[in-house]
Amino acid sequence: MAQTWIKLVSETEASTSDVDSIATDTLVATCLAAAAAGDMDALFDLGVAFSTGSHGAPCDLIEAHKWFNLAAVGGHEEAAICRAEVSDDMTAREIAEAQRRAREWLRMMRTDIRAA
Repeated sequence: MAQTWIKLVSETEASTSDVDSIATDTLVATCLAAAAAGDMDALFDLGVAFSTGSHGAPCDLIEAHKWFNLAAVGGHEEAAICRAEVSDDMTAREIAEAQRRAREWLRMMRTDIRAA
């Protein structure tokens, strides 16, 4: 993904109309597609969105940890730092759930690749 979707969303957030909401949802979907294709920046951007509750994503530290973890495993250094920061505000059970979800994402991606 040539440019970070977070920046693109920030430029469109001036209005709170339904059009902006649809655009935000579209950007999140685009980022998910890029993440599925292995774009580490997209994984990181999803972590940012979920950790801050911005850009159409609810604030969800478990999801944020999952995306930061996946990006960090892929070599994104800033994601590893953010994962550690998010972990400070999570319980051990929440971290375990985030790790389970990350493993499930990886399993799902491997299954999709084999099917293709």
